Amino acid sequence: MEKKQQSFSLWYFLIAFFFVLLLQNYLFTPRVANLTYSEFKELVRRGLVKEVVIEQEVIRGELKMENLEGVLPPKKVEEFGKMGEGDRRFFSVRVEDPGLIGDLEEAEVKFTGVRINTWFRTILSWVLPALIFVGIWVLLMRRFSAGSGLMAIGKSKAKVYVEKETGVTFADVAGVDEAKEEVQEIVELLKNPQRYGRLGGKNPKGVLLVGVPGTGKTLLARAIAGEAGVPFFSMSGSSFVEMFVGVGAARVRDLFAQAQASAPCIIFIDELDALGKARSAGPTLGGHDEREQTLNQLLTEMDGFDPRKGVIILAATNRPEILDPALLRAGRFDRHVLVDRPDINGREAILKVHAKGAKLASEVNLREIAAKTVGFVGADLANLVNEAALLAARRDKEAIDMKDFSEAIDRIVAGLEKKNRLLNPREREVVAYHEAGHALIATALPGADPVSKISIIPRGIAALGYTQQLPTEDRYLMLQSELETRISVLLGGRVAEEIIFEDVSTGAQNDLQRVSDIARRMVTDYGMSKELGLISYDNRSQHSFLPMVSPGVREYSEDTAQRIDQAVARIVAEAHDRVKQLLQERRGKLETLAKTLLDREVLEGKDLEEILRMSA
Repeated sequence: MEKKQQSFSLWYFLIAFFFVLLLQNYLFTPRVANLTYSEFKELVRRGLVKEVVIEQEVIRGELKMENLEGVLPPKKVEEFGKMGEGDRRFFSVRVEDPGLIGDLEEAEVKFTGVRINTWFRTILSWVLPALIFVGIWVLLMRRFSAGSGLMAIGKSKAKVYVEKETGVTFADVAGVDEAKEEVQEIVELLKNPQRYGRLGGKNPKGVLLVGVPGTGKTLLARAIAGEAGVPFFSMSGSSFVEMFVGVGAARVRDLFAQAQASAPCIIFIDELDALGKARSAGPTLGGHDEREQTLNQLLTEMDGFDPRKGVIILAATNRPEILDPALLRAGRFDRHVLVDRPDINGREAILKVHAKGAKLASEVNLREIAAKTVGFVGADLANLVNEAALLAARRDKEAIDMKDFSEAIDRIVAGLEKKNRLLNPREREVVAYHEAGHALIATALPGADPVSKISIIPRGIAALGYTQQLPTEDRYLMLQSELETRISVLLGGRVAEEIIFEDVSTGAQNDLQRVSDIARRMVTDYGMSKELGLISYDNRSQHSFLPMVSPGVREYSEDTAQRIDQAVARIVAEAHDRVKQLLQERRGKLETLAKTLLDREVLEGKDLEEILRMSA
């Protein structure tokens, strides 16, 4: 019944109104024939008119039951013939004719005159449009008051989901087993509160899900509601703040009022950082006051509601470091659950979930694909399966094979292949030696990640080629020697250009940016510099889950800054000398690998091993 009321439209009213008008015109209005004034005078002259009513603008009347053939045109004779017995009515536009009354008296026609009062018609022409306008306005205002529009601007915009509408359970969440186990207890608390309350325990008021974008925080929240079978109020943090002062606080109050009326239930606030950013200490101007007022209302509501009613607040953010400390204290968001990047086992489990609806070839090894997708989150893996399915469908294949997955990985990591970007022979040669230099250094240095693919096919916005390395296992710590090796591999392409062409190109721009970042972090973050010792000089606000850095106030002297620059330059210079010596010793292998790349454009890891073995 509620859905039918929501689907009511003004168009239904208009259609019904016009339908009634049609019924009135065609069913309930008597048939009247239209005669010209000359036809009317001819009928009067022949004595065929029974009676008439003379109005100001028209003449109405009724004809006698006589044969009209030869007097009127055939079509009008036929029209009168369809009328019922004793009901041959007509009307004609009145013409100024002084002799009309004499003709009617001579033909012994009964006639009367009617003086029409037009005041009612005039008033109706003004009142009826006004009534229609008012009716439409009232209808629209009722719809606005039902949950949208200016009259309901303080209402909560939360979407309410129930179990059958979410359609998500813990079976749909994979790769984050620890986080899933942590929140499963919430489901038990909602289903069986007596079990945990018998010893004096209370339900947690709030659970904060933190993690990088795409790890499945929103999916996990919907799975909790789906498993518990309780109403699920979902709202984004940015939906609370509007241009009108006080609207955000009103929406917070309305949301909690709805939730307590529907308890037990779950309130989910996505992107909490848009609402719960730390309040400033000084005076604020403009919109910050509104956001802080909304945050204060949220803090008040979280303190005010009774957790025994079964209302649990879930929130998700990828920037927990900027949240207001008052939100994170005990009694508000009691639990912080990390939804981290999945390891190889988690990636394999996620791939299995997303591959359920895909038709895979028998040769597809999801474990191997998981090993090639280090750093991918759940959203990336879902996109990977979708891209592979699209590639296979584009080629009219019956199933998705490993080649489709491999190309989908290249497309996600390196970008779309630019087949129309034609390089001249000189540029292709430079790119080939550049990529060969990366690959050769990666195979020459111990501890470097193995090379899985080399390509000189342009991809993405600016990549003219790429060398793909895949780690043999998930790593959480990096040794100093491994960081130095990574710098050396990045410099391999630039140094190869120096040796072969005795000149350098702009193709190493991204490599040099990454080299500078790693070297500076070694000095300022990790204490890996002999000149500066075990001191961290990094005072930048590094976001925990987003690769964004906001500069802070420097807390060291100009002399220390100069020493940091010198230490960074020394690390890069030493790596450059080491790489140059290695490539000069292996110049023959470098030229062989580059020429093979020019011929074949793409080389797999096993092809690289075979080329290096043959040229040894």
